[in-house]
Amino acid sequence: MNARRDLTWWLLIAGGGVGAANAAWMLVAPLSWYHGLPADVPDTGPYNEHFVRDIGTAFATMAVALVWAAVAPRWRAPLVAIVAIFLSAHAALHVFDTARGFLDAHHWLLDAPAVYLPPVVLVPFAWRCLRRAAVTT
Repeated sequence: MNARRDLTWWLLIAGGGVGAANAAWMLVAPLSWYHGLPADVPDTGPYNEHFVRDIGTAFATMAVALVWAAVAPRWRAPLVAIVAIFLSAHAALHVFDTARGFLDAHHWLLDAPAVYLPPVVLVPFAWRCLRRAAVTT
């Protein structure tokens, strides 16, 4: 089934592209990502190449799911829901670590655009996709 190239399609493709770029950076140049990402990643602990690449595979999986959701609307609801769960869990971990003082308080603002905002946007969108899928089945 061909997906309509509407705003939803473009947003899913863009999200997949951003996720793929982040994943590629993590997988190809993990030390560069660790020090170069403007998120003070070193605040989270010492560099571990294997761990950065492990997380890179999670972001690559998320990117595939978002692109798949764009091009195959019948699979959109479960794919977007899974990505929303991953991003929400990731954000919850950042909240927990910042609230308990493991990460410095400047991470509240530093993590807002790339960690907290994506699930705030994606969770309602996933909910909408799931409700639409329930109506059509």
